[in-house]
Amino acid sequence: MGYLCRYPSRVYLGCMNAIEEAVAPTGRPAPEDGTAPQHGYTGNKDAYLRRLKRIEGQVRGIARMVDEDKYCIDILTQVAAVTKALHAVSLGLVEEHIGHCVVGAASEPDPEARAEAIDAKVKEAADAIGRLLR
Repeated sequence: MGYLCRYPSRVYLGCMNAIEEAVAPTGRPAPEDGTAPQHGYTGNKDAYLRRLKRIEGQVRGIARMVDEDKYCIDILTQVAAVTKALHAVSLGLVEEHIGHCVVGAASEPDPEARAEAIDAKVKEAADAIGRLLR
């Protein structure tokens, strides 16, 4: 015990202890001085990069397993773990897109432009989700 598992905290961070939980990024800065993040994931970019580097290491491990002629089921187990990890990153990015880009489009002051922007961003999200499900 003693670990707080969070999924997603905008991105899958796995299990963290209480101190890590307290200092983990929970949102993105939104200053009005033009320094606001350009993309929804920008506030959690470091967490995404850490997770992707871990996944990269897992893939290298799989390649090493193949090179060393490991048992096929063991390799398939590791492939499934990498696939799940990539899905977690994907879900975090979809959440960021909806929370930042779609909501941002809804704040457009012009009603016609707002409707078009929302439709475009929702279509982008739907298309991305469709690609994830293929």
